[in-house]
Amino acid sequence: MAAEQTRRIEFGLWYDFRNPPRWKQPYDRLYNETIDQIAWAENHGFDYVWLSEHHFIDDGYSPSLMPIAAAIAARTRRIRISTAVLLMPFHNPIRIAEDGATVDVISGGRFELGVGTGYKLEEFKAFGIPFKERGGRTNESLEIIRRLWEGETLTFKGKYFDLERIRLTPEPIQKPRPPLWVGGFTPAAARRAARHADGFVGRPEKPVFEIYRAELARLGKPADNLRLACMAGSLLCSADPEKTWNEAADHIIYQHNLYSRWYREAGDDRMGPEIRDHAHLRELGLLQVVDPDTCVKIVRQMTSELPYTHFFSFFLPPGLPPRWLEPHLELFASKVIPAFR
Repeated sequence: MAAEQTRRIEFGLWYDFRNPPRWKQPYDRLYNETIDQIAWAENHGFDYVWLSEHHFIDDGYSPSLMPIAAAIAARTRRIRISTAVLLMPFHNPIRIAEDGATVDVISGGRFELGVGTGYKLEEFKAFGIPFKERGGRTNESLEIIRRLWEGETLTFKGKYFDLERIRLTPEPIQKPRPPLWVGGFTPAAARRAARHADGFVGRPEKPVFEIYRAELARLGKPADNLRLACMAGSLLCSADPEKTWNEAADHIIYQHNLYSRWYREAGDDRMGPEIRDHAHLRELGLLQVVDPDTCVKIVRQMTSELPYTHFFSFFLPPGLPPRWLEPHLELFASKVIPAFR
């Protein structure tokens, strides 16, 4: 346990830039204040910002991660910028390789790409991508991006992509290339992460993690010194937990119920039932608002279950303005992060 307690954790912020109609803010203010917050965070102990993608959502859930990543890169100097996750089946891998390399140049070598296969049926229909192709398209795309980023003049013939003598310019700053992550919770995601990426993003059950480690070993890749990122749910640090819980509760119910609906429509019940009211939210324990000492204990428990190296959370519930989060981030930065340094 002592080794777990002293292991350094890279802490991150997770944003989706959602703007629900019920609490609508001017979009330019939401984006500007969020990027201001990220610029503040890099000077107060946060190591990463993670960006999340969806499409055609009434609340404007961020559909275009590369422009956001470039804007963050231009405003910051140290914080690393990663996607968690970019929905790979909806993108051309050459375009993502070019955009990612450009963000890496703008940031001076701070970009990382995390991808997932997606699950929301409406998105697959709108983009004209068969749902059953999502895994194969993601696998081929990851290989293409990796090889282009590593400087290869690429000829590639797969099931979904046929490329001849493609060379990427400008090349990324990071060598041999920017890091790649795969996100997910399933055995297929674990195997994909081992085969095609440098790290695994999610909150996998221990058996899924063991599949990841076993696949690394089978491929002859190091199974120690892993890059494993913990996607936490809604964890807030507060000097007045009950007040903060009540302020955030309706926003967390909104967030959970949409995710629950999307997953169920895809035949996956991992998110559980929709939340009826505040009492039901308390019963399910999906919103944790705690004092700093308790927050340290929760993070320590989460990051001791598996050998996590990175931790990030949706600190900002959708619909609340970024300025609402300021005192909670300040507490997390001053009281929680130092416990893991």
